[in-house]
Amino acid sequence: MDESTAPAGATAWLADADPRPHKVWAEWEQHGVALIPLGRRFDAVRVPAERMHAAAGSDTPRTVADALRSWLEGPVLRDLRSSLGPYYVLIAPDADWGGPDDRLSTDVFLGVPRPGHPTMLTRWIVEPQAPGHLCDPRYLRALLATADPLRTVGR
Repeated sequence: MDESTAPAGATAWLADADPRPHKVWAEWEQHGVALIPLGRRFDAVRVPAERMHAAAGSDTPRTVADALRSWLEGPVLRDLRSSLGPYYVLIAPDADWGGPDDRLSTDVFLGVPRPGHPTMLTRWIVEPQAPGHLCDPRYLRALLATADPLRTVGR
């Protein structure tokens, strides 16, 4: 993604997840990625790449992005430091998760790229579209419920 589809308000909302939003803006300016504390504005569910690709039925970036955009209707990041880098699905801090994948929350910091500015470390797969608009964990559970049967069929 070379151009941001995220409205400026959504980008500011991400920065405001840190009690010192100016620090986030400075990190974005210097590094393209800011460490943002979870548990205040959003949490993240860490999903292994293999599981997400099985659920999407592909490991092709465009296909995965289209599947996640259509299923989750909310922001998703991916750690690009390796080909096995996990996906991070952003959900509300008070949302009921209960799924098998790790929920990251209070006392955890997530490397978040500035929307519209991909980096070598991480990038938005689905950018945030409005302040506070996050993924519904029910949709994520439904999507991931397809991963195990599809992985079994592929063997």
